Amino acid sequence: MQQIIYFIEKYKHFLFFLLLAFFAMFLIINNHSFHKSKFVNSANEITGGFYQKTSEISDYLHLKKQNTALTNENINLKNHIEKLRVNLHSTREKSIIISTDTKRKYQYIDAKIIKNEYHKAFNFLTINKGKKDSVTPEMAVINGKGIIGMTDASTNNYARVQSILNKNSKINARLKNSYYFGTLIWNGENYNTVQLIDIPRQVKIKLGDTIVTGGKSTIFPGGILIGKVIKTHLGTTAINSIDIELFNDMSNLGNIYIVKNFQKEEIKSLENKQK
Repeated sequence: MQQIIYFIEKYKHFLFFLLLAFFAMFLIINNHSFHKSKFVNSANEITGGFYQKTSEISDYLHLKKQNTALTNENINLKNHIEKLRVNLHSTREKSIIISTDTKRKYQYIDAKIIKNEYHKAFNFLTINKGKKDSVTPEMAVINGKGIIGMTDASTNNYARVQSILNKNSKINARLKNSYYFGTLIWNGENYNTVQLIDIPRQVKIKLGDTIVTGGKSTIFPGGILIGKVIKTHLGTTAINSIDIELFNDMSNLGNIYIVKNFQKEEIKSLENKQK
């Protein structure tokens, strides 16, 4: 104890200088968007390798469970493809002319989560794909069970994802059996439950109804699964919010897909034109 006191006494001016330097750096990063962006990118690149190694160890320990999930997902995809094949065959037999658009709109990039947060008010994830894999900000992140979040920063090899469990998250969503839509948010309480707000009061909502992405943004394709209705909060004139139980277990995520919208910039350019 005496040696610690002696050390502090001897180097007190230098320690005080370090404290002021860190405090100044903290103020610069938090008050200047350019410096903050550079800091986030550098931190992602430095910590990415460490998170990837720890993720590889965790993946090995949970390999059987992940393989089972992937197998089930592949089976569901095969069943869906088979239904489309049968419907297409049936349509051709009825001699109905089919109009097809061969222009590709979306590209799906496979990736893996190497860091996952779900217990904070503003949660982020780190994935093992970055700019060299064509991953940029504002790209949807999903898996076979539904949405996870969207990218908000990327380096050459890694990207950061703003989770749907983030109080800044706002995603267009709707009831699967109708085209009434609202905004999906998170109140910061339960990591298994999000909220859907701004739904028109005339909408008939039942417990168990499925909620999907609305498709009214350039980030998420329409129809991506989100969860099911478990509770409605009634106001005096309208439904203020709906509690949605997520199909994804946000505490247990591994392999994911990043969705690139090839038409995003064209749509944004049109929407930003002055009237």
